This record gives sequence, C-alpha cells and structure tokens, in this order.
Amino acid sequence: MGNGAIPFDLSTPIEVFSRTRLPDGRPGYPVRVCAEHDEIDAGVFTLRPPWGLEGLQDADTIIVPGITDPTASLPPAVGDALRSAAADGTRIASVCVGTFPLAATGLLDGLRVTTHWRAAGFLAATHPDIDVDPDVLYVDNGQFLTSAGAAAGMDLCLHMIRRDYGSAVAADVARLSVMPLEREGGQAQFIVHDHVPTPQGSELEALLAWLRENLARDLALVDIAERAGTSTRTLIRRFRDQTGTTPLQWLHRARIRQAQHLLETTEHSVERIGSQVGFGSPTTFRDRFKRITGVSPHTYRRTFS
Repeated sequence: MGNGAIPFDLSTPIEVFSRTRLPDGRPGYPVRVCAEHDEIDAGVFTLRPPWGLEGLQDADTIIVPGITDPTASLPPAVGDALRSAAADGTRIASVCVGTFPLAATGLLDGLRVTTHWRAAGFLAATHPDIDVDPDVLYVDNGQFLTSAGAAAGMDLCLHMIRRDYGSAVAADVARLSVMPLEREGGQAQFIVHDHVPTPQGSELEALLAWLRENLARDLALVDIAERAGTSTRTLIRRFRDQTGTTPLQWLHRARIRQAQHLLETTEHSVERIGSQVGFGSPTTFRDRFKRITGVSPHTYRRTFS
C-alpha cells in the first residue's frame, strides 16, 4: 500500500477476509496491512500500517488496493516486493484501479485483466501488452487476479475464499456481508458510455442526434445513409473513424441505453419498452439487451429501479 490508497478498496478485503470462519470456528485468514512508509495518505485520513514491506515476504495472498492517481509511478521498493513475492508463488490480486500499480510490475504482461470500466481504455493504452476486458467483474489467472470497480473487489474476495475453502465457507461470508455469492452479469450493465463519444462539431453530430430521436423507427443501413446524404460504404467508414463502431452497432447500443433508462424510471412492461426503443419483437429485444449488458431486462430492472 502507498500514498493515495483508496480506503474502500483497502477496507473491503480486510473486512471480508477477517470475517471468514472455517467450519470449526477458526479464522480462515490472518490479515496484515503493509506499506512502504510508516504513514500513508488516504485522502480524508492518514493510515499507520503496522507492517512494512517485509510483511509481504511470507504472505499467501497479497491484495493491491486502488490509488487515487493511477498515473503515479510505482515506488521501486513496492515493485521489487511484489515481483519477489510473485517469484515465490504468492497469489497477488488487485481491486479496481489497483490493476495499474500491479501492471507496472510487468507481472500482468500477456494476461487478460480487468479494472474499473472508466479506466479500462487508459489501462489498455498505457499497458499494450495486457489484454483488458472492461465487461467482467473480475478475472482469475490463477496466480494473478484483478477486479473491476470497488464493489467488484468483494466479488473477487468471495471468489478467492470459495477457491480456498469451498462454497459453504464463502456463502457464510457472503451472508455476513449481505452480498450474493455470485452476482448476475458483469460490469457491462453499469457502463454508461461503452463506445467512443463523438466530439461536438464532428460531421456525424447531427446524424447521431437524429438517430437518438428516431430510435423507435425500423431503420436499415440504407435509411441512415440516405439521411446522411452519403453512400453506405462512406457512412460505415465515417462511423468507424469517429465512433469506433458501425452505424447499426451504434444504433443497437443507443436503443439499449434508452431501454435501461426506461427500465429504471418507468413501470412499462419489458415488451412495451422493447417496442418503444425500436426492437421488432420481445425476443430480439431480450437477446440484444442481455448480449450488451450481460443481464436480462427483468434482472436489470430489479437491480436498478
């Protein structure tokens, strides 16, 4: 742990692992908080960790919390300690943007990882040797594990407990934490903008505004090209250049985002909402919704309404 540690990311594994009890009542894990310095700036308060980096030497698992500035350089002593632990076979996990300092060690190169969806693009850009998956709650590579946003750190901790001691022990901890042992879907359901936004003033701005106003219409690629006054080939090229996707993929995602809003704010039936956002059949709507968000419309409504 270093300066700028995010308190929630730190406290989640402390609480989850400290509450773990085996069937005979013994604690499942001794928990230590280790840091390079005697005092750590955690934003709203200062922490005084009882252990230095030497406390990592005999650890079975190390969890790296997120930091407020993911661009901060990894302190050499921390990087050396993590690499040394990895060489000894220690399991190392990260919570949220804790993936950044862990990635800076080089230990994640060539692996599939995740982090908070808002930081996923930046992680992929700064560490091109890493395969960043922004849609999942956590990724388990065996020795190295990464989780998405802060609450997903709890999902990851429960996963590790289940891996270590089985489902019964993990389920007890989940109940104490008032948390499902497995959440349905990944972090795709939380993503607000999962495509590259089009800058204001771009040549597609007016067309995208028109598409948002006409989501309920049965629009084919040729209809969109006609509205744009261009050929379908040119339209596809412009969309890929300016949004990173195709016109129809952009339209599908815009429809799903509108459907999410309606599921959160209205009591309309799922079938009615599917029709309102332009899907010809309820089955097509449900399939597309689950493909993009990872959950069904009914599950999404139970979660967010």
